[in-house]
Amino acid sequence: MTTPTTLGPGEARTRLHELTVIDVRTPGEYAGGHVPGALNVPLDHIRRALPDIRRAAEHGDVLVVCASGARSENACRILADHRIPAATLSGGTTAWAADGHELHSARGTTRATWGMERQVRFTAGTVVLLGLLLGALLHPAFQILSAGIAVGLVFSALTNTCGMAAILAKLPHNRPRPADLDHTLAELRAR
Repeated sequence: MTTPTTLGPGEARTRLHELTVIDVRTPGEYAGGHVPGALNVPLDHIRRALPDIRRAAEHGDVLVVCASGARSENACRILADHRIPAATLSGGTTAWAADGHELHSARGTTRATWGMERQVRFTAGTVVLLGLLLGALLHPAFQILSAGIAVGLVFSALTNTCGMAAILAKLPHNRPRPADLDHTLAELRAR
């Protein structure tokens, strides 16, 4: 397994005019603030966008962005498996903003969606508390819920993947509307 090429926020900023930037976060996260000019193709839709990303990569470099860099690394690996060269933004939009660079917000956005990492922490914490509470009040076997979350978190850390995030990404508030994704793919085709 190869590690994708990374660009730091400063280098990415200076090259922004020549890059096709693809943000692989959920639409809600993207709407909350993204690298200027970034197109939103959520990670679980990246395979659908492969032909359009390949076409864009033929005309210039592709930079893949997420919140911290983990999802964009996974996206870069998928692209590399299909022989599409791409780099990831080191530290994601978090590092971009920490470096003092502006994040753009989607026009007409009124809903606020928590970032995926926050959604995972909330869900994991809720299930752990529920398992402990039910285990104390009803039957100790309910503590298996808490143990299951602990095992999942350890596995997530070891593999740098997150099954819970993959499941949460399928919730309606984290899904792109078909028209939005079609519009994004049309923009990719036009590059």
